[in-house]
Amino acid sequence: MRVSMIVNGEEVTGEIEGRLLLIHFLRDHLGLTGTHWGCDTSNCGTCVVWLDGEPVKSCTVLAAMAGGHEVRTVEDLEQDGRLDPVQQGFMECHGLQCGFCTPGMMMTARALLDRNPDPSEGEIREAISGQICRCTGYATIVRSVRWAASKEASS
Repeated sequence: MRVSMIVNGEEVTGEIEGRLLLIHFLRDHLGLTGTHWGCDTSNCGTCVVWLDGEPVKSCTVLAAMAGGHEVRTVEDLEQDGRLDPVQQGFMECHGLQCGFCTPGMMMTARALLDRNPDPSEGEIREAISGQICRCTGYATIVRSVRWAASKEASS
């Protein structure tokens, strides 16, 4: 079947099997490997992308279901050579170690800050509660998101 969607602001079309997951369409058909593929059961959250502006776990969305919709991946956070404050925050506050969960965490954090520019630690922890990080213990991730919120507030 043929599917078309907007990915990171550009229209893309591809021939796919009806059962192809969005994560595999992004990675294998479009070469957008920033989105990581983890558990295939929606438990880990490494595969979070935005579908029409809402964070979704792309391992639970068929590519065909995304047809006609807008998808945004971690590759789209950086704009015009400038890192998003969330990306900067993860660098400044060591919000990553192995980096496997990082793209999904960043997409979730960006969505949170777009809705709530000054989230509390509890709100950040709730927002990322659908994602698993096996390295950091979450403290540095929370600090990274707070850093980004502070950076955005000061600019």
